[in-house]
Amino acid sequence: MPVSGRAQKGLMMGTHDQPTLPPTASQPVSLWVWAFRCLRWSTYLAVLVTLILLLHKSDPPPVRVSPQAAASAEEKVEQVQQSLAQGEKPTLRLDEAELNSYLASHLNLAQSANALAPSPPPATTSSGDPSAVVGRSDSPSASDVDQMRSSVKDVKVQMEGDRVRAYVVFDLHGKDMTLELVGRLGAEDGFLKFEPISGQLGALPIPQSTLETAVQRLMDSPENREKLRLPSDISGMHIENGQLVATYH
Repeated sequence: MPVSGRAQKGLMMGTHDQPTLPPTASQPVSLWVWAFRCLRWSTYLAVLVTLILLLHKSDPPPVRVSPQAAASAEEKVEQVQQSLAQGEKPTLRLDEAELNSYLASHLNLAQSANALAPSPPPATTSSGDPSAVVGRSDSPSASDVDQMRSSVKDVKVQMEGDRVRAYVVFDLHGKDMTLELVGRLGAEDGFLKFEPISGQLGALPIPQSTLETAVQRLMDSPENREKLRLPSDISGMHIENGQLVATYH
């Protein structure tokens, strides 16, 4: 049966010219998606900033150390021992230079630091990794404190008024890190007592609650308790007018 020209034209159009659909508009990004992206990148940035602050080695406080001050401190200690032998109740006073010189000559930290070989962090714990501090809201564990104490490379003490500022450099698996503590020294029941006021690890401030818990744990631990015991003839110790004052009985 013959096909008309109009029908043939329509058939050709149906075969070769398919109708095109209009492009679909892109779906707008949900507000929750934007919020999640912002939170994720903000977390990454916070972790990065925290790590930078932790690894930043703060400058030591300006303190004087000299052989003359060390000799003066040794002489004062000997005089106190002689007074005790004679039945007297002396008082020992060391200024900032004498105390730092005495510590530098008796702690022998430089030789200990050179003998210390950095060891890789254990696979089962993250206490040796500075990034492990990020995201941890609890206080440092006993192993953290032991690691810091066993690898101390330098100690400097600054005394102002009735406060003491302790600056400590310690090796944490090949990385030098700094710890600064400000507080008040005292004596209680024959043991050294430290009341923390502020502190920072590297350039990162330590929250007061975490600082108090960490210091309390350090001073109450059985292995440190005996190390904080004062000589039996010392009745008190405190900072007064920028000097360390120890009273004897």
